Amino acid sequence: MSNKNKENENIQEKEAPAINSVFDDLDDLDDAKRVKALSPSMLVFKRFCRNKIAIVGIVIITFMFIFSFIGGMLYPYAETQVFYKTDKVDKEYAGMTYNRDYRVIMQDGSTFPAMSKSKLILAISRKDEQFEVDGNEYSLIKIGENLYDLYGTKKLVDATVIKNIVTYNSKDESVTDEMLELFEEALENDETSFEYDENTYRVFASGRSASFGTVAKIGYTTLNGFKYYEDFDGNYDFMYAAEVAAASGKDSFTANGKSYSLKNEKGVDFIAENGKDIGIITTFMVQPTISGDVIDIDHMLALKEAVDNDLTSIVYGEGDDKATYKIKRKDLTYIVRTEKETNLIDVYSFPSLKHWLGTDSNGMDVLARLMYGGRISLTIGFIVIFLETFIGVILGGIAGFFGKWVDGVIMRIIDIMYCIPTLPIYLILGSIMDTLKIDPKMRIFYMMFVLGIMGWPGIARMVRGQILSLREQEFMIAAEATGISVSRRIFRHLVPNVIPLLIVSATMGLGDAILMESTLSFLGLGVKHPYASWGNIINAVSNVYVMTNFTFVWVPAGILILLTVLGFNFAGDGLRDAFDPRMKR
Repeated sequence: MSNKNKENENIQEKEAPAINSVFDDLDDLDDAKRVKALSPSMLVFKRFCRNKIAIVGIVIITFMFIFSFIGGMLYPYAETQVFYKTDKVDKEYAGMTYNRDYRVIMQDGSTFPAMSKSKLILAISRKDEQFEVDGNEYSLIKIGENLYDLYGTKKLVDATVIKNIVTYNSKDESVTDEMLELFEEALENDETSFEYDENTYRVFASGRSASFGTVAKIGYTTLNGFKYYEDFDGNYDFMYAAEVAAASGKDSFTANGKSYSLKNEKGVDFIAENGKDIGIITTFMVQPTISGDVIDIDHMLALKEAVDNDLTSIVYGEGDDKATYKIKRKDLTYIVRTEKETNLIDVYSFPSLKHWLGTDSNGMDVLARLMYGGRISLTIGFIVIFLETFIGVILGGIAGFFGKWVDGVIMRIIDIMYCIPTLPIYLILGSIMDTLKIDPKMRIFYMMFVLGIMGWPGIARMVRGQILSLREQEFMIAAEATGISVSRRIFRHLVPNVIPLLIVSATMGLGDAILMESTLSFLGLGVKHPYASWGNIINAVSNVYVMTNFTFVWVPAGILILLTVLGFNFAGDGLRDAFDPRMKR
């Protein structure tokens, strides 16, 4: 035996114990250890865990789920809760003007159509004593400056007068010859009325036209208004007596059995009873902007004095009620503004202990919106991927297994789906839902359905390709030889072999689905207010000023979208590498 052969024998004798030891260790493995050592899933898991980037992706995804689903439960604020703050705001307080429109004050039981007011004002401007509206005659008797008695007349006779010859055009059946004689006498003597049978008849003459009829007082018309102290409220008799006395320059009058005094100061007539002021008469009108607000007489007079002296602001009130009132002229009116404490929606509040990420344009907590928005964005992503995978696996599995014309039909459908421009379709569907005013909650379901329907062709094509390569292998020939049904062969033997690839595709597709939802919501076509998603949170930033000055509103949503998509992509890359049998073990 040569020296070389002896050396080989010595080496084999030395290595034999080591080799035998390895086989002895394998024999010592129980069934559980042997399964663990040989399990493909454990091999995939170990390869996945060695990928540090994939682990980072899993950590990010886990954080997003905890942040969105558990954080919203623990956070004290709701998704749509609006927050308010109290602040002083410069608001419109009142409108003021010197009245230039005549008001009609009617006595009890009288009526005057609102449509007749324009004719009344026109008659006053033309200094006409009478005017007609819809066949009804009205007459005005001047009592004083800007004060007229208003009468309604029922015309009984209409006549034409030429050279003192009266020709009657129409007569009421109740008119007697004696009444006509009295009417003609009144015309000859230029009288405005005549008496007959204890009734007074008013005579109207204008040029060649003349008429007479019964007259009933409706009320009076004036430019003035009354403002009272405390709870005093004057009736028609009081107001008429006060107006007549003021127009006549008197310093007292009697109404309702009581005596009152008048005093004029700076264009305002003060009414007093027993030396105590009870009200004023003035053409200066103040109308509070907010219904229910009351401006007292002293405040009103202070504002009038400011207007008369061309002042732009006054300070009025005492103690806590003291305030500055700004006056601005607008045409023939004056606008009064003042700072008032008001409950305002707390919009764009900067981050604080109460609101960690501030508030948005609707006064809602940004952090709460991000949490609830994450629920919707993640849920939409998973449901869309589930729909895409479900449809894609069924159609792709059928096409790959049966081939021939079945494969041709399904592949042509896939080609058609690829040719459809998805973004314009989404825009059209979004506009349709806006027009139909679809409920915001239902919009979310419709959007998930549409995204799922439009996204399945890629998965179907991938499944088809995998099944085409698998169906000719020995295990499928064996399955067919044993008489297993077609559906069982597809979904029990072929599809499970495609699942690793589906998992990778679904994981990476989740990021795309979330991006698409965010894009549609950013364009205003996805999730609608009041519901939140990360996309419509960014969409709320509608101008450059908000974008540059209130970054806390939209930057966090953008970061969450970025991290979530990266997390799913990292995890998808890790799964792809882990399922690859060519990877080192």
